[in-house]
Amino acid sequence: MFLLPGLMCDEAVWERQRLALAPYADVRIPVFRGFTSLRAMAESVLEHAPERFSVVGHSMGGRVAFELMEIAGKRIEHFAVMDTGVHGVLGGEAEKRGTLLAAAQRKGLQAVADAWILPMLHPAHHSDVRLIADINAMILRNSLDDYIGQVGALLARSDQTPYLARIQQKTWLLCGEADSWSPVSQHEAMQQHLADSELRIIKNAGHMSPMEQPEAVSSILLEWINE
Repeated sequence: MFLLPGLMCDEAVWERQRLALAPYADVRIPVFRGFTSLRAMAESVLEHAPERFSVVGHSMGGRVAFELMEIAGKRIEHFAVMDTGVHGVLGGEAEKRGTLLAAAQRKGLQAVADAWILPMLHPAHHSDVRLIADINAMILRNSLDDYIGQVGALLARSDQTPYLARIQQKTWLLCGEADSWSPVSQHEAMQQHLADSELRIIKNAGHMSPMEQPEAVSSILLEWINE
């Protein structure tokens, strides 16, 4: 089983889920540092994948999961994505990402952490010092080149909406109720294109739901992998 992290994220996003799922699967968490395209990220996962495997992707990792499904869907057993999307680059997105990238080049990745962390979280977690410190440390484990590469990958992405109709497996969609980056409505829109899907909304969570509500996410993924 592969747990795929998002932009500037690593194993820390999935630590609690890894522990919960370990009795049921060989859990692997690839880290996408040094990559410049979503398809290359997916291909790197396939290089280390068994003949049959399951996958769940968070945020950018969800987009990588959809690439995996597109190029090797017959090998995937259980499939889930969370706090993610399939749309192409939106108007103004390149400018927004460019502004933050320029700040990172001037001030370092702490500028990215400072701009990102609170908006990614449910308001109830804005005073959670440990959670904020963990996310901050994770962001700073990347290099500027890692950030440039991943942003470039996202800005070069195609619209993955056509992939959805080709997915034969049941797709589990998970989303934090207060995710303002990849909102519940975005996941509901994806459901309209999927033949078989289930949407689970994570209470008291924003975009970083695996870290904000680890027990709730782990519980859903245990149900998912054992279905």
